[in-house]
Amino acid sequence: MEKILDKFLRYIAIDTQSDESFEGGQQPSAQRELDLSRLLVEELHALGVKNASLDENGYVMASIPATKGCEKVPVVGFIAHVDTSPDAPGACTNPQIIPNYDGKDIALRGVPGLLLKVAEFPELADYKGQTLITTDGTTLLGADDKAGVAEIMCAVEYLLAHPEVPHGKLCIGFTPDEEIGCGVDHFDVARFGADYAYTMDGGAVGELEYENFNAASAKLRIQGRNVHPGYAKDKMINALHVAHELDAQLPAGERPEHTEGYEGFFHLTNLRGTVEQAEMSYIIRDHDRARFEQRKEQMSAAVAEINRRYGEIVALELKDQYYNMREAVEPHYHVVEKAIQAMEMAGIKPKVQPIRGGTDGARLSFMGLPCPNIFAGGLNFHGKMEFVPLESMEKATEVILNLVRLYTEVNV
Repeated sequence: MEKILDKFLRYIAIDTQSDESFEGGQQPSAQRELDLSRLLVEELHALGVKNASLDENGYVMASIPATKGCEKVPVVGFIAHVDTSPDAPGACTNPQIIPNYDGKDIALRGVPGLLLKVAEFPELADYKGQTLITTDGTTLLGADDKAGVAEIMCAVEYLLAHPEVPHGKLCIGFTPDEEIGCGVDHFDVARFGADYAYTMDGGAVGELEYENFNAASAKLRIQGRNVHPGYAKDKMINALHVAHELDAQLPAGERPEHTEGYEGFFHLTNLRGTVEQAEMSYIIRDHDRARFEQRKEQMSAAVAEINRRYGEIVALELKDQYYNMREAVEPHYHVVEKAIQAMEMAGIKPKVQPIRGGTDGARLSFMGLPCPNIFAGGLNFHGKMEFVPLESMEKATEVILNLVRLYTEVNV
């Protein structure tokens, strides 16, 4: 069998950044995402998964038939996304592999003087003695979520290489555009065919999540009025200054850098423009549904106040993205219990916690496919300080195989 490290390095070298300017419609948002999706279909075929396919929207789906006597076992699916965040360059062709990590700061060789510092990322100390994979400081690593992709592919390879291991029908899915909130826009749950599923898209080893943010996006377009600055008194409306005025109406203490746990936030992700016109983008997050609705009202009220001051110069597009999966998963709580048991079988202490973000599983759970999220092993996602311990990826593959065993043993 191929080592998980080899798979992971092959996948992260492929640039699969999704395009945050995407406004819906035909997927994927960026054609480069298909480079990895096509490769995965080829690899699944080579492993013997003949029904692996890539559809017109960039979804890879495949299934492994139940072994004899396990035909009535519930059908379980495993899902990961192929795209990486638009926040930094995506083709990690020069990763650093650090065996027997010594617990000290790590120099990222691609940027002179840049260090992955233990003082800034104290979780590094948890992985002393393990093999770490980091960036060189110039790109994302891509562990979000190519670690999950590699873990699922390794589990598939193991099961096909060991036909003596009993299991029910298993479904495999790889999605595009998760990072921009469109990961399951065209996901066909019925075609996928699973009764229950798990996204392999969490962070540190042991993480298990079945609660996530309610999420919305806000796009604002500000129409200013440009006048020669020498004659601008009482005439000019500087769209850039208006943008700052609008942002100042939102609570400064409720930004991502000041929140944790169940606390929600307003996050300004983009501001660009000129005196004449400006555009702003926010993401709005809260675990509590009522507070989430209040946050959207706060955003609308801020826009209304600016328009009261200056006339109708700000247009707001507010769009819900996904909701807290807890209400859809709890009626099927055994999917969480089995994940806990699968981790314990692997010698892992489960850390059940809310996701301060979202996954494809959040929306899938509301589409009738209960889908908690399991760790993939990576840390410091969406930035050049991203890293993943090799041992965490190996444990994630073990958890997948333990879940397959648990569903089979209980239902045969």
